[in-house]
Parts: sequence; C-alpha cells; structure tokens
Amino acid sequence: MVAAGSPRPPSVVVMGVSGVGKSTVARLLAERLGVELGDADNLHPAANIAKMSAGIPLDDADRRPWLEAIGAWLHERADDGSVIACSALKRSHRDILRAACPGVVFLHLTASPELLADRLGHRHEHFMPASLLDSQLAALEPLGPDEHGITLDTSSPPEQTARTAARLLARPPVGDRESP
Repeated sequence: MVAAGSPRPPSVVVMGVSGVGKSTVARLLAERLGVELGDADNLHPAANIAKMSAGIPLDDADRRPWLEAIGAWLHERADDGSVIACSALKRSHRDILRAACPGVVFLHLTASPELLADRLGHRHEHFMPASLLDSQLAALEPLGPDEHGITLDTSSPPEQTARTAARLLARPPVGDRESP
C-alpha cells in the first residue's frame, strides 16, 4: 500500500517482440519500483501455447481471452502498481489492457532485428520459436503519439534499461509519449 501523500506506483506493461528482453527488464523494473511482477506468458491458455509451440502465429481471436486475463490481472493490482511483461504488439491489444486498467503505462522495448534473432537463437527453454519473429515484427504497431508510454532501445544491458525506465516513470509526463 502507498503511504498518504506518496505518488501511486504505476501499472506498467513492458511490451515488444519476442527476444527484446521483456521478462528480464520487467523483473528488474518491478524490483526497482517495489511492485508485483507478472509475466503474460503464464496467462496464455494451453491452446495458445500449443499453437505457438507448433510455429503457428496467434490471431486476434486467440489473443482476446489472453488479453482480457492480463487486463484483469492489471486491474486487480491497480492501487498498488505492478509490472507485467506482455507483447502487446497492436494498438487494439493495448486498448483492451487500457480499458481494464486506464492508468496503465506501456514501456515499449526495441532492438534491431539482428540482435533479436541472435538472442532468440540462444534461447532454448521458451515455447516461442525464433521462426515467429518475422510475424511479430510485421504485426508490431509502435506506440502512437496519444498512448501513455515510453520507448527504449534494449541494446544496452538490462539493468541500464530498467534504471532508465524507472527514472522516466518517476517523472511527471510532459505529454502522452516520452523518450529518453
């Protein structure tokens, strides 16, 4: 719980394509902010995991119940703040999350396609195959100028990215979008 007079901790969705470092940066950011951490991958229905494991991209019908579950998770923690790693690639996906948790802030992590492919090539324990990276990059709709969020490149170490994100989240927003 937040002490009287203290700013309310944010609800943050750390978003981006697979391999960008969402889970690592989300964990580090949640630690810095002192809020609960979630991973949207843990909220996928079994059918979604089976499709992705088979190399089949999800469509919006597959994603809808998953996004609603993420929105409910954010809503339940809105008073205390939270950080969750979630691809949230499309504006329509973010709209579902925003509807459930109106104050949510999106932290859009980016990296070059070459760095993403390299990271995915070294990751073996995840159900999301590297073969789906191109479909995620094609589906990605960066934050719009009217979306409350921050965009950060993740070519630097995750600790630095989380530190920068925490600093930017602590500042009062000048507009709806911020960059470092």
